[in-house]
This record gives sequence, structure tokens and C-alpha cells, in this order.
Amino acid sequence: MTVQGHEVIIAGAGPTGMMLAGELALAGLDVAIIERRRNQDVEGSRASGLHPRAIEILDQRGIADRFLAQGKKHYAVAIAGMIVDASDRSTRHNYTLGIWQEKIERGLADWISELAVTLYRGCELATFVDSGEYVEINMTDGRTLRCSYLVGCDGGRSRVRKTAGIRFPGSEPQTSYLIFEAAMADDPPLGIRYGERGLYALGRFDDGPRVRGVATETRLERGESPNEDDLKVALAAGYGSDLGVNEVTWVSRFTDAARQAAVYRKGRILLAGDAAHVHSPVGGQGLNVGMQDAVNLGWKLAQVVKGISSEALLATYHEERHPIGAALLEQTLALTALNRGDDRTTALRGLVAKLMQMDEPRKWHTATMSGLDVRYGEEGTHPLLGRRMPDLDISTGEGPTRIFELLHEARPVLVNFGTPGSLSVDRWGRHVRLVDARFEGVCELPVIGAVPSPPAVLIRPDGHVAWVGDGTDTGLIDALGTWCGD
Repeated sequence: MTVQGHEVIIAGAGPTGMMLAGELALAGLDVAIIERRRNQDVEGSRASGLHPRAIEILDQRGIADRFLAQGKKHYAVAIAGMIVDASDRSTRHNYTLGIWQEKIERGLADWISELAVTLYRGCELATFVDSGEYVEINMTDGRTLRCSYLVGCDGGRSRVRKTAGIRFPGSEPQTSYLIFEAAMADDPPLGIRYGERGLYALGRFDDGPRVRGVATETRLERGESPNEDDLKVALAAGYGSDLGVNEVTWVSRFTDAARQAAVYRKGRILLAGDAAHVHSPVGGQGLNVGMQDAVNLGWKLAQVVKGISSEALLATYHEERHPIGAALLEQTLALTALNRGDDRTTALRGLVAKLMQMDEPRKWHTATMSGLDVRYGEEGTHPLLGRRMPDLDISTGEGPTRIFELLHEARPVLVNFGTPGSLSVDRWGRHVRLVDARFEGVCELPVIGAVPSPPAVLIRPDGHVAWVGDGTDTGLIDALGTWCGD
């Protein structure tokens, strides 16, 4: 029996899986993806946008323009039935990019096709065994694969998670919803309305005659294959009529269940994206947070596989991303609760709407929904520590550039804004890029506002700040040892 080997194998070629594959390939790893679909076709429109931090991640790798050209920019965020201004978020990408998931996936697929990523299409992972030294995978097509690490990016019903025996605790669903694309004989009542159990919303699909909508079902349903009759019942409950719905090209069911993997790593098995956390799609967070999981994990896993860092670095993946997933579940539960139409929830929605008219709550909410507020670790001596580095316009010996352009290779970067040559990366020179630069401007963070411009920063490959200088190299060696190799 021939066993094909790879350093890392990813189950699932959705946005999370492909983003992770690209990160690993940039680091020079032999990476493969197992995907049951024979091509990148997506059933229905699925997710409908990229939030600012996800766009920043793509910008950090030099591929954001591929997506920006296909989408529409929206400088606002929805909450409690109102639209709040989000155009003052301190980021180069202070908008949500309206772009359907199919286009997102095709853009990522084009990117990884330019990198050394192997794709096993039209098959699935059947079983696997973690031997402690490697993972052996049996495929549904009879082939056997072997890898150092297996990453489950295979969705909420993840076979990787279940086979690994990783618990998936959380809250049971109370309500189910149908999301659909269809034609309607009647002139549809576009917009949002609130029913006793939840939300109803109708909008034109791509500004054409067809409708994309969400309807709350009259009782909790759990089946994976809803049909047109189910949709008609749900619409009639919300609108008093099925609105003449016809030519239904896609209908899918989701619930308000909120679950999270107890651990994001078990031995040589890791989880990311929906395999690690499921929740209501309200707010459009799932795809975006999954991509952020991938970028946090990718460089760490690459350094461990290549022997640059010990497995202690890999432990920080769960430590940093599990709290983000937990906060996401709380947020979506709260936003889902606001979508009910009973008197008490309507009163609560009015109160929240008033709060969102105040600057501080508005800025906090729009930053949270954007993924721009994430900080890893405890508050440090400088506000930048642990947060994503702003994309500053800087000058170097090679000319003007941006911080994100320094991250295109997915390597750690030490940016010295002080006296040129005053800092050294010492024995980490093979792995860490040192850049002497000048910055003349204001360094600003979402919600926090302007912060002191640092004398120097060590930026991780995911764009988060691992060390902030004080004019000396105090603490730099420790930071390099922690994040850039033992």
C-alpha cells in the first residue's frame, strides 16, 4: 500500500481551510487539502461580506485587491434594527465589503493555486489515527495519507472534531430559521420585521428581481434538508401569505445553537473556523473569524513543523483564539435575542438603539463587529502590545511603503523607528526581518484613539504586536525567543 505524506493536511477547502493552506505554503510547508467538492462551486450565496479585519488580513498578504474589485463597500453596521455609521474606524479598510462567499472562495482558490498546495478533490476523510508521531488518514476513495498535523476546517459537523473525541459544549437551539433565494409572484415587502420567535428579512438579490431572505420557523426544526413547503409555511407565519414564492434555487436551515470546542488542539489534531465554533450567522461573523483563526494558527504551526519553535508556541493558538470564539458566541446569542418581536424585546431593542446613538458605545460595537478590537494577552506597558499593528505609511531606505507590505511573506518583522542600526535580531536573523524606518504621523487604534508612536515594534506574521520598545532593547530577546524561535 502506498502512503502519500504531507507535513500538514487540512480537511475542508472553505475560506478557513484555504486561508490556512496559503499561510502554511508561504512558510514553505508541504500542505494538502481534502475537499469533497470537485470544484469551488458553492450552493447558494452563503456568507455575504468581509469585515475590516478580514480585509486587513488579505492586505497583509498582498491579495486584498483581488477581492475589493469584486465587492461593494458599506461604511455602516446593523444592530437592533438600525444602521449605525462605522466610517470613522481607524483602519485603511473602514468598511464591510459586500461580496458573496462564492467569490471569496474562488479568490482564495486562485491564490493557493499559485502556491505549493495539493488538493484532493471529490473525496473525504473517512477515519484517522493519531499515533503520537504522525497522523494516518484513511480516505473515502481508498487512499491512505500521512501527515505531521491534521487540521479540521470541515464545518460545524466536523468529522475531524468528532473522530478526535473533542467535546463540543454549548447552548441548545431554541429557534430555527430558513435562509433562501427565490422568486416571488407578489411584490415582496422588503426590509426587516420582527415576529414573536424571531427575524424576517427580505432583500433583492444582487439588485435583480430575485429575493434573498430569512424567515423564522414556527417551531424548532433540525433537519438538514428543508424544502419549498417548509419555506412557504415559515413565510405565511411571518407575513400572512407565502408571498407567491417560487423558483427556489437555494434554501438552508440554521439554528441559534451556540457551541464551541472544549479545546482547539488535541495531540496532532487542531480545529479552526466552524469546526471550532458554531453560532447564529447574525452579524456575519463566522467566515471572518474563521479566517482570523487560520492566520493565528498558520505561522505558529509552520514554525513548529520546521523546528524553529517548540510545541509551546502551538499551545498559544488555543490560549489566544478560544477566548475570541467564546466572546463571539456570547455576542451572537445577544444579537439573536434582540431579533425577537415580543413587547419586552422590542423595548430592549429601543434601548440599545438609543445607546448606539452615543459615540462610545457605537465605536465599541463597530470595532467589535469588525474584528479590530482583538488583543492577545493582558494589557501591556503600551496600548499596541497584543493588538493588531495599524497599517502605517512609513519610509525606509528602499523608499516609502506600508506596514502591511512588510508582512506579505508572512514572516515576523522588527520595525525600528529609532536610530538606524540601533537594534539587532541577533541569531533570529534567518527568520525575522529587521527594517529601519521613519514614521511621521499619528498612530491610532479603534476605540482607544491616538496612542504614542513607539520607538520600535516586533510584529508577528499575523500582524499582532509581540513587543514594543521603549528606546532600548529591553525585553526584545525574550519576545524573540517566545514568538520567533527557541
